[in-house]
Amino acid sequence: MKVADVSQQYAALPWRQAQRFEILLITSRETRRWVIPKGWPMPGHSAAESAAQEAYEEAGIRGQMSAQALGHYTYSKRLRGGAKKRFRVEVFAIEVTEVLDLWPEAHERARRWFSPQEALALVEEPELAALIRTFAGDRLGQALPAPTWSQAIWQRLKALLRLLGLR
Repeated sequence: MKVADVSQQYAALPWRQAQRFEILLITSRETRRWVIPKGWPMPGHSAAESAAQEAYEEAGIRGQMSAQALGHYTYSKRLRGGAKKRFRVEVFAIEVTEVLDLWPEAHERARRWFSPQEALALVEEPELAALIRTFAGDRLGQALPAPTWSQAIWQRLKALLRLLGLR
């Protein structure tokens, strides 16, 4: 199995403080799994601006984007030809101030607000879950519980199945 070079992407971690602290997740187009808005660098735009544009296009949101990345996560994707490609995704927090009824990818994705604990259980990338856990814990002023052994194993198994094209 051939592994291609690592490609850089930028993502937005949408959040709001309504009645409770919430994280917005969207579905991916192909597998319909829960993810955060992410995409490619945009010429003439900073990393944070690229992430903000993805948040608008994929989730139909606008808001206050952090200038500094929260961190990054990596994931792999099997391409149509069978090669595996690695991605490094820098994540920027965006405090959502506007939720649009219509947006460019509204017909291709679902979006939903979750508690941090729900979001942690739904994302498949362990490194992304760790970023969400740290960010939400910092915002709430309390550490969120680490996943149980069985939750961590299940999360890694789902990621492996997806990588192998079995999920």
